[in-house]
Amino acid sequence: MVSKKVTVCNAQGFHMRPATVFAGEMGKFQSDVTLEHNGNAVNAKSLMNIIAACIKCGHEINVVCNGPDEQAALDKAVAMIEAGLGE
Repeated sequence: MVSKKVTVCNAQGFHMRPATVFAGEMGKFQSDVTLEHNGNAVNAKSLMNIIAACIKCGHEINVVCNGPDEQAALDKAVAMIEAGLGE
């Protein structure tokens, strides 16, 4: 299991479009990918779970990956979040 804390820098946070792209990218990995925010853990491969987490700009989240390609999944997730989720 690997994890990293990252701050969301996208001005709109995880709204529908970036959440869709993020969940789709995480779905390409075999590993479980979880976003921990405000004491809750959500499946990062589920669009509805990401939206329900209400992750906004400036929020710090912990990305946790566990599985055969966990480091690659973590690297991709962190890169996407740090790049502003494509916006």
